[in-house]
Amino acid sequence: MQVQEADKQKSTTITLVVVSDDHYMILVAALIRSVEAHVPAGTKVDLWVVSDGVTADSKTRMAASVNPDTTTIHWKDIQDAIPQGFHLPKDLSSYPLNIYMRLFIPYFIPDEVKKVLYLDADMIVLRDLTELWNTDISKHTIGAVLDPRLKTFDNNWGGIKNFKALGFKGTTPYFNTGMLLINTERWRAGNITEQIVTVINNNKRFANYPDQYGMNIVLHNQWLRIDDRWNHFVTERDKTPYILHFVERKPIYNTYKNGEDYRLFFLKHLQMTAWRDTPLITEKGRYAKKLKNIWDKLK
Repeated sequence: MQVQEADKQKSTTITLVVVSDDHYMILVAALIRSVEAHVPAGTKVDLWVVSDGVTADSKTRMAASVNPDTTTIHWKDIQDAIPQGFHLPKDLSSYPLNIYMRLFIPYFIPDEVKKVLYLDADMIVLRDLTELWNTDISKHTIGAVLDPRLKTFDNNWGGIKNFKALGFKGTTPYFNTGMLLINTERWRAGNITEQIVTVINNNKRFANYPDQYGMNIVLHNQWLRIDDRWNHFVTERDKTPYILHFVERKPIYNTYKNGEDYRLFFLKHLQMTAWRDTPLITEKGRYAKKLKNIWDKLK
């Protein structure tokens, strides 16, 4: 009985990690407000934000956007999140380099934290997050959701294009990395980060979704499949979502097109933040962000 009570007590604090540049901090603010709106009273959110050039003004606005009785914010600069001796992979995509920060979470989180929840910035939570947090991953390195669009390694447009050369069956399940429950001890013990970086560097012309490519190869037999509703793409309309994932156009752009009802969930929580009433960003502004991602990799 004492063990059960101790476990219950531990489950009231969720260690949550997000990664963002200044452009996407508006998304992070809405995400955290949505988390706070759906957890039971007394739940604590220990939030770690890996900062990729987040300005002092945005940090101040973020502090003003969360409920201090629920959420404690820890800022971690992107350079400080990379352990000594590690280097970021050199991929050929237009994705920002900060996508790799999820690979280093087990190294910058305090050693006493045995489990971490990672969420992409472009998400909105619609259900009590403690249900997800209490998932048992003691025998797995991560918990994740099957990617609803790729599903298996042999997907002809976005899967593991060289799966045969690597010795995999085409039917090997493929997970999405937007939501990850991470067993930090198993991750470190297996040298998972080093393995993933090596796989991406050795196969960069095949790594169209580079972080997912490496993680799916290295962790193909080490992940627990979690209910798909905990990472529900807004491009899909057939389930009641627990977490909305705004893949493709984000709800901050005026060219967003994947259901106004989904965007309303985002706007509802955005109005509780210091970014309330922020005008939608044009397509020109979206392209400028992508060009910056490419330029940062060339520097």
